[in-house]
Amino acid sequence: MPLANEPKTKIIDEYKIHEGDTGSPEVQIAMLSARINQLTDHLRTHKKDHHSTRGMMLLIGKRRRLMNYLSKTDIERYRALVARLGIRSKI
Repeated sequence: MPLANEPKTKIIDEYKIHEGDTGSPEVQIAMLSARINQLTDHLRTHKKDHHSTRGMMLLIGKRRRLMNYLSKTDIERYRALVARLGIRSKI
């Protein structure tokens, strides 16, 4: 199940860089992180849901690629985002 409109707009407002920003790496990574957290909670109760597990792995890979891009382009923005989201990083 995708994110509802209210949490989505809250995430966009919190992580946007400028007005009307929905596509910056920060916003995309925050949206993917929220979806991953949602799927993690689902998979705690439904351990044998392999379709959702695969979907979550795809989202994790997409988030990792965006984080790699952000770390290569602007390391300070990357570090600030990792600290705000509370996720582990390799850098």
